[in-house]
Amino acid sequence: MKIVTWNINGVRARIGNLLHWLNESAPDIVCLQEIKTVDDQFPRAEIEALGYNVETHGQKGFNGVAILSKLRFDEVNRGLPGDDADEQARFIEGVFSTTKGALRVVSLYLPNGNPIDDAVKFPYKLSWMARLERWAAERLALEEALVLAGDYNVIPEPIDARHPENWVNDALFQPQTRQSFRRLVNLGFTEAVRAVTDAPDTYTFWDYQAGAWQKNNGIRIDHLLLSPEAANRFSSAFIEKHVRAWEKPSDHVPVAIELDLAAA
Repeated sequence: MKIVTWNINGVRARIGNLLHWLNESAPDIVCLQEIKTVDDQFPRAEIEALGYNVETHGQKGFNGVAILSKLRFDEVNRGLPGDDADEQARFIEGVFSTTKGALRVVSLYLPNGNPIDDAVKFPYKLSWMARLERWAAERLALEEALVLAGDYNVIPEPIDARHPENWVNDALFQPQTRQSFRRLVNLGFTEAVRAVTDAPDTYTFWDYQAGAWQKNNGIRIDHLLLSPEAANRFSSAFIEKHVRAWEKPSDHVPVAIELDLAAA
């Protein structure tokens, strides 16, 4: 089973790329972030025509997440619990039946947090991460295959940036941000990409500015975290970097894993 995360950076603006990629890559489950549309304007018909079930948690103009799946959804949960006042669309969970039991897949879009001296934005990022940690600890207690996939807006280590010195004042690379991510992983998750490679120049995002793509001036901020039950079925992880060279690309690229699971 192939599960992919991709910050699409506007699904309606990039529907052509998305449909081409779905045909080329043939994922079973796709976690999209930054769909930047309300639910009833999501281009579901074109995607459903390719055999996918579609669930969204949209928001006008920015944010928004979705899950596309060839498997039927057994359950869908929208919004990260823990703050009823939080109206930002950043979290959707789908539950699926496999021959090995339940599979839970989350598409998440963690807050950016910049600028770090803003009275709201960076504290919101850290509080969102703390809520995610509490939620994940509860889900791990179910002892089911769980995949937390998304744009975390976290550069975990210096090796995950071409020029880490350029990010020292950025919310993505603050010590508090990296510590929060490490606490989440240390609950018992496997970070899929780093489980298969420790190579430098392993990136998932290249800015549109200053020729970042052409210079390979990238960062790795899109991650898939696997519960022990998912990690036991884990066979590979890879970054579909070539998509960044397409016309009108997202600044992120798809990141994929393969699990030894099949639909029930």
